[in-house]
Amino acid sequence: MKATALAIPDVMLLEPKVFGDDRGFFFESFNHAQIETALGRKVNFVQDNHSRSAKNVLRGLHYQIRQPQAKLVRVVLGEVFDVAVDIRKSSHTFGRWVGQILSAENKRQMWVPEGFAHGFVVLSETAEFLYKTTDYWAPEHERCIVWNDTNLAINWPIDGDPVVSAKDAEGAAFQAAEVYA
Repeated sequence: MKATALAIPDVMLLEPKVFGDDRGFFFESFNHAQIETALGRKVNFVQDNHSRSAKNVLRGLHYQIRQPQAKLVRVVLGEVFDVAVDIRKSSHTFGRWVGQILSAENKRQMWVPEGFAHGFVVLSETAEFLYKTTDYWAPEHERCIVWNDTNLAINWPIDGDPVVSAKDAEGAAFQAAEVYA
């Protein structure tokens, strides 16, 4: 597995070694020891999530203010632009974001650590998105930063307006959002 730190070094792009021939392909999508080595830390995943979305659906920017979740995300069908926003007030990258295209074709995964808001937009006709989390979903602690916050200025690679849920459309402005210390 190849691990590359992104512009915010705590966020990592993970690329598995893929073995392919005329029959198809094989790769390890998760190997606990390799993930911990790549990240340089212990991880304990407790929940797997799977979503399916249509083109231009944008989900996010989500986080849990208590019971923060680190996420290991990947796409098994289609293509998304995946984003992580640093919302750790004590971080020198506070308020910055990184984004990567994840697809079934490139088989890349992104590690989004605790202390980050996370979201993605679907670039293909449909996409299936899988992610492992290090803590359980706790709706009472879930928060959302509005996807088009002008202070964050995320460059979502879509034409027109995305399709968002009512909850995501009413997300907090970054300046007013609850953040981590």
